[in-house]
Amino acid sequence: MKGATGAVRLSPDLVAALLEGSGEGIVLSDAEGVVTLANAVAVRLVPRVEPGLHVPAPLDSVPSAPEGRTVIHGGRAIRIRAEAVGDGRLAWYLTDLSAARRTEFLLEAGRRLSASLNPDRCARAATELGADFLSDVAIVLLPPTSRRRMGWVRAVAGRYGPEEGTLPAAAAAEVPGLTDALAGLRHGVAGQQDPGGAPDWLLPEGFGPAGHLLVLPLPGNGVPAGAIVLARGAGRSPFDDDDQVMARDLATRAGAAISAASLFREQSTINTILTGDLLPPDLPEIEGMRLAGRLRASQQAGAIGGDFYDVYLPDAAPDSGIVERPPLVILGDVCGKGARAAVLAGQVRHSLRTLLLLESRPDRLLELLNRSLLASPSPNSYVTMILAALRTAPGDHVLVDLAVAGHPPPLVLRRDGTVEEVAVRGSILGALKKITLRPATLDLAPGEVCLLYSDGITEAFGGPSGREMYGEARLKEALATCAGMPAEALVERLEQLSTEWLGGGRGGQQDDRALLAVRAGTGRTETSW
Repeated sequence: MKGATGAVRLSPDLVAALLEGSGEGIVLSDAEGVVTLANAVAVRLVPRVEPGLHVPAPLDSVPSAPEGRTVIHGGRAIRIRAEAVGDGRLAWYLTDLSAARRTEFLLEAGRRLSASLNPDRCARAATELGADFLSDVAIVLLPPTSRRRMGWVRAVAGRYGPEEGTLPAAAAAEVPGLTDALAGLRHGVAGQQDPGGAPDWLLPEGFGPAGHLLVLPLPGNGVPAGAIVLARGAGRSPFDDDDQVMARDLATRAGAAISAASLFREQSTINTILTGDLLPPDLPEIEGMRLAGRLRASQQAGAIGGDFYDVYLPDAAPDSGIVERPPLVILGDVCGKGARAAVLAGQVRHSLRTLLLLESRPDRLLELLNRSLLASPSPNSYVTMILAALRTAPGDHVLVDLAVAGHPPPLVLRRDGTVEEVAVRGSILGALKKITLRPATLDLAPGEVCLLYSDGITEAFGGPSGREMYGEARLKEALATCAGMPAEALVERLEQLSTEWLGGGRGGQQDDRALLAVRAGTGRTETSW
């Protein structure tokens, strides 16, 4: 309701509700220094504040300080601001700096420990957090390796950048409680240890003796991720209850971050090993011709997919019964996308490598591969493919023996810029017991190019509307503009044009894309055209 002056007068119940909802402690006293009001926060910070009693310490030491003072009371840092409110009455406002510090710590810990998936960087972040918020020196020690050495990271308050190194695993026994912490065990309530037992190597040079020592395990995924040691100098106050709660929180968060980063590193290493054979190979140099390829997986997070290419060079196999084994170029597309498709693509490539020990003709290789795919226990083992056996001929020509199985036929770029589609067809592999193949032999004059590609190129949706297919006609037009280009520049230009087309569709419908160009000649005759 409003008074005569128009000011709003609040009911006592509403005033009490507002005071109780405040995050600050609020105390009001009369002119005689008797408490007339104290909210719950104030009672928690200064338990002896009660209405009807005189203002207790530490408030009575701050009779009037609008700028505020910080005092230590009950193990807490409390900022007290006092203001006169008329008629000799005083109002005190109390802020728990320990709570503010803990909030800042939690925000910083979340930000720094989640910023990396590298275990070493997570360990460095943990030591920096310990030195910034809890101690003069913070050391993270990681579990011993197979060589019985343990890595360590140490940060010192006020110094730039942590130090790091390794130690013999046996050195852990020199630090009180460290062996148990590295095993995931706790000493005492919060891991406080005898600072007099700290070895010289634990603390930085010139630091002096430790006054207080806290050793905690870093909980990990089933096994400890290491241990953290927090040390304060001899002149510092000991770790209080709030410090120990924050230290345990730091240890838990750091252990989780280091464990997650270590698991990510382990999985990444395994993935690198497993996918090494699935990535496209470095194309070899073959006398009388030039090869260039491009492969772009539809999955943005990885470089592997269902499209693939490879080149198999002749090897010494005098007892194989095969008189001539020309270089064999393959480009294929398996059913599906992503890792599962990449595994099938890898199996096809290895199967062909094995079959080449028995057969060298492209059409016969496809028939044998089809039988292998039909016998595969994996579902949907469907593959389209081009095989091209390369032979040099007089006049720097290259003869290409082609066999196609359910795949778009290759294109030929002639020296005058015309583009032709090779009349070669065949059935998809892995679907029919008997496949039909129509092989062909292509003659490439010096400077001419045979382009193998996957349907991810021609079936890319994009353009101005974002819904238009790139199509064979656009690919042929683009290829015609590449006359005279080296093979590497040719495939780079075609991939760039395809990517630009997809950009119009904002990457909505993408498939794996593969290009492989075989160019006749070494490039030395181009200037005589």
